[in-house]
This record gives sequence, C-alpha cells and structure tokens, in this order.
Amino acid sequence: MYVVCGEHLEDAIEDFVDIYEQPPDIYELEKVSFSDWMAPKNCHLCDKLPKYLVV
Repeated sequence: MYVVCGEHLEDAIEDFVDIYEQPPDIYELEKVSFSDWMAPKNCHLCDKLPKYLVV
C-alpha cells in the first residue's frame, strides 16, 4: 500500500506491479474515507501532501 502525491503516483504503481505482479487499485484520498484508518500527512516518497492511495 502506498499513499503518494501526484508526482510519485507512477513510481508507486511501478513498485506495486513489481512486487505483486498485478495492477493496483488507485483511489483519490479526498474521495474515500475509512473508519479505522487515517491517511498519513506526507507522501510515502517525499514531504508533499498525499493525493492517492495505491493498493
């Protein structure tokens, strides 16, 4: 699972495919919510605000 900014979306997709050998599901963080999970404040790969959840 990756939580990334728009700049790092392609990197997260590539990493996911390399590890799991299938395409990920991609969600915009502002359009989804989870009762038991809060998104991190920073992108998984930098200090920018995250925009996407890649799972």
